[in-house]
Amino acid sequence: MRQRPLKPVPQLVSILLLAGVSLAMWAAWLGWDQHRDVHPDGTTTGPYEAWQVIGLVLTLPAPVYWAASRRYVAGAVLGTTAGLTVAACYDWSDDSSGLYGVGVGLVMVGSLAATAVVTAIASARRRGGRHPGH
Repeated sequence: MRQRPLKPVPQLVSILLLAGVSLAMWAAWLGWDQHRDVHPDGTTTGPYEAWQVIGLVLTLPAPVYWAASRRYVAGAVLGTTAGLTVAACYDWSDDSSGLYGVGVGLVMVGSLAATAVVTAIASARRRGGRHPGH
């Protein structure tokens, strides 16, 4: 079976679209709870609850899989990674400890690895002929 060449404009649009979707998901799941909880013993936690981060992690694979199954690999991997990295950088930039850069780097590496895995799965399923339509 002959493969069609990838066109750069749709790939660029997919990168921008997935970056925007990732930013919006970050805002929806993590953007509204910005205070730390102080416990009676003086320790602090937050600003996010575990369920918020889990919600973000569980909803992000859907747009990544959608893009990858339609051969928008760059959008799936780079767009999502860029969106999450920008969101983390903006959200954590007021951190006075100076460690926000480490956290942003970890978000970038983790999202790059996770989206690469989801994209590989979607691409393998598509090659296997189980992708409906398109």
